Amino acid sequence: MSAKIHPTAVVDQSAEFGDEVEVGPGCVIGPNVKLGDRTRLVAHVFIESHTSLGKDNVVFPFAALGGAPQDLSYRGEATRLEIGDNNVIREHATLSRGTARGRSVTSIGDNCLIMGNCHVAHDCDVGNNVIMAQTATIGGHVKVGDFAFLGGLSGVHQHGRIGRYAFVGASALMTTDLIPFGSAIGNHAHLGGLNVVGLKRRGFSRDQIHDLRAAYRLLFAEEGTFQERLEDCAELYANNPHVMEIVDFIRVDAARPLCMPRD
Repeated sequence: MSAKIHPTAVVDQSAEFGDEVEVGPGCVIGPNVKLGDRTRLVAHVFIESHTSLGKDNVVFPFAALGGAPQDLSYRGEATRLEIGDNNVIREHATLSRGTARGRSVTSIGDNCLIMGNCHVAHDCDVGNNVIMAQTATIGGHVKVGDFAFLGGLSGVHQHGRIGRYAFVGASALMTTDLIPFGSAIGNHAHLGGLNVVGLKRRGFSRDQIHDLRAAYRLLFAEEGTFQERLEDCAELYANNPHVMEIVDFIRVDAARPLCMPRD
């Protein structure tokens, strides 16, 4: 079945549409845009260029996708925005393309909910099943792991990392990296423990949460140095993939500042 395009929509001739795509009234679609099967642009959606959306996405009015990155290094290069399947992007959200000096692509995974007025900056890598609540903002080059939740009005500084299943509280300002399964609150944000509520909702067992809690207490204890405690965790929980995900997250970019508990 061919795409259904409202007569008031403005569509570049290079745009490519899958089956049963809907482009609502007042939408503007620029060059080199691809919309997958059953993707729906409700109305007044602007897609500038070099943007692809997979299947079964819904984009609400006044969202702006694939705009030029807000970076002074950008010189008009044909960088990209790539969005997966089954995402919901609400009103006034803005998602920028990448930069040539970065990844050259901004990417959004599958099954994400990006609420109204959110911003995803250039070169970000957002995983699957991520929720960004109203007006959450992530700066350039930020990486957000699967199942992370970013509360309303929260902000993540450029180059920041948010681990899988992590929770960023409402109005929290993240200038440091947040470990997988962690919960950050405050401005500037500090580590407030594990995202236990989120883990229970996602089906983590009692034993899995118990092990994560024990490892958390060891890692952020007062005895010894942080590096010594990290190595102790790695040794004691070498066969626990969830604990080792935290250890590896810290090790992979040890020079990055880490979100820590409040003294």
